[in-house]
Amino acid sequence: MPGFWDDADTAKRVQKELGCLQDIIKGWEGAWHELDEADLLLEMASEEKDGDTENEVASLLPAMETALEVAELECMFSGEHDASNVMISIHAGAGGTEAQDWVGILLRMYLRWAEAKGFKAAILDILAGDEAGTKSVTIIIKGRYAYGYMRSELGIHRLVRISPFDTSGRRHTSFASVMVLPELDDDIDIEIDDKDLRIDTYRASGSGGQHVNKTDSAIRITHIPSGVVVQCQNERSQHRNKDTAMKMLASRLYELEKEKQAAQQKGLHGDKKEISWGSQIRSYVLQPYRLIKDHRTEVEIGNVDAVLDGGLDSFIKAYLLWAK
Repeated sequence: MPGFWDDADTAKRVQKELGCLQDIIKGWEGAWHELDEADLLLEMASEEKDGDTENEVASLLPAMETALEVAELECMFSGEHDASNVMISIHAGAGGTEAQDWVGILLRMYLRWAEAKGFKAAILDILAGDEAGTKSVTIIIKGRYAYGYMRSELGIHRLVRISPFDTSGRRHTSFASVMVLPELDDDIDIEIDDKDLRIDTYRASGSGGQHVNKTDSAIRITHIPSGVVVQCQNERSQHRNKDTAMKMLASRLYELEKEKQAAQQKGLHGDKKEISWGSQIRSYVLQPYRLIKDHRTEVEIGNVDAVLDGGLDSFIKAYLLWAK
């Protein structure tokens, strides 16, 4: 195309989109190639009455089915930032120590999901609970379409169970809010005036080694006009923590601006109603029965342990179909 390279930013964006599409096509081609080979192998096994080969083909089917499901999911990612890495913040809501323990359970669930996907995950900031669990935590998950997958998790998550902290063995309901933001690409320019920032340093309280805990390496940045506060303490270097915190701030401000524009266009008040207490997107019931239900898609799963171990793809796929 004549003049394509004249606009470097546009060319870079188009190249990135092209790369994503090529990856999807390669995934489909690879899956169909494996299916054709398995079909040919099965045909030969049937002709020769070879039971061992038939069993070999059968053993290949679960992996092939998984690959096809992944390829199918990736075809649904059409959002502006779906291909980006994702930052997830979880905050304890109503329920005291129960809610803080619930944050820890959700954190483990997302880390296990990322591990199963082969994605890299790291805790950027964490605030421990008073007695148990976690008051709040922010993580980053890096991998292809990480944000596309995880945007289904935005909202309030509700837990119902017999409290391990209640000596009377009563049933408790706890809430945690989950915020999901894309890690913005370098080519997206968010103007942040240094005069609008208050930057504080403090001693990290989470994991990270003795050096982290003995120096004021953690960073807290407050954007005064919007009131947005971000924190990072996962790196030993104060400079690297500041760089990460600035990326977090840029993502938060970008999302705020998008919400304002959407509110103006639709006459709504942004997305705040959707993530307010009592308007949960998903309920995790462990007592008196065991069931996880997504209130948007009506998908229900009885294998609670599998979901809390990171088995979220059924909910993610249903959400993507529902959102379209």
